[in-house]
Amino acid sequence: MKYLLTSLIAITLLAACAPEVGSKQWCTNMQEKPKGDWTLNEATDYAKHCLLK
Repeated sequence: MKYLLTSLIAITLLAACAPEVGSKQWCTNMQEKPKGDWTLNEATDYAKHCLLK
């Protein structure tokens, strides 16, 4: 039970730290991330929200 509670708290905190897709911070993070590590969805979102504004 203690392990489950700790895991839930950790997941919640980590999820809350990620910037919203399309925000200025998210675009900056994506520019710094190596292009080879991008997923197809990330590349699509980057093009839609950061390049084609």
